[in-house]
Amino acid sequence: MTEVAPKLPQTVRDGIVYVGEGLSFERVRRITGYLVGTLDRFNNAKRAEEADRVKHG
Repeated sequence: MTEVAPKLPQTVRDGIVYVGEGLSFERVRRITGYLVGTLDRFNNAKRAEEADRVKHG
């Protein structure tokens, strides 16, 4: 089987492989099926939808 995912840094500790440890990322939001980091490309309706959502946390 061919690996499709990009190569991520791997760390092995105590026989356990940790993948992607130490990578930084910005907040990822799911808004009506789209995964986005920022809302700057969304129109006013999408921005309003995000603002009206119930925040869990």
